[in-house]
Amino acid sequence: MRKTDKKIDNQLRVALTDVCETALKQIDGFEWLTHLVNYANFPKSLQVICVFDTNQHLATFTANSGETGLTDLIQSKLNGIGIKLKNPSNHVSYDTEENCSKEHNGNWANRLG
Repeated sequence: MRKTDKKIDNQLRVALTDVCETALKQIDGFEWLTHLVNYANFPKSLQVICVFDTNQHLATFTANSGETGLTDLIQSKLNGIGIKLKNPSNHVSYDTEENCSKEHNGNWANRLG
């Protein structure tokens, strides 16, 4: 990883930690988030994965159009560090601990890899 990539990654971590802390307080069933990125194709390759505890909590969240608010929060935090995404909703996906347990025995490295 180049020095500039490390700098961007650190900024991403700080911004997304803020998003995570807000979501933990405001969104029922939200557990954590992570990001994947290929810096050779940044920011197009940026993917933020938001993880809920159960499929039911995720279903309730999506039924109430919660994705819009969370995507807006992510976009706002990224804009604050100079990262502009043309279509932010294409960079945010959702998953659950429940699905990871069923499909990958709880191994997130395998699931995300």
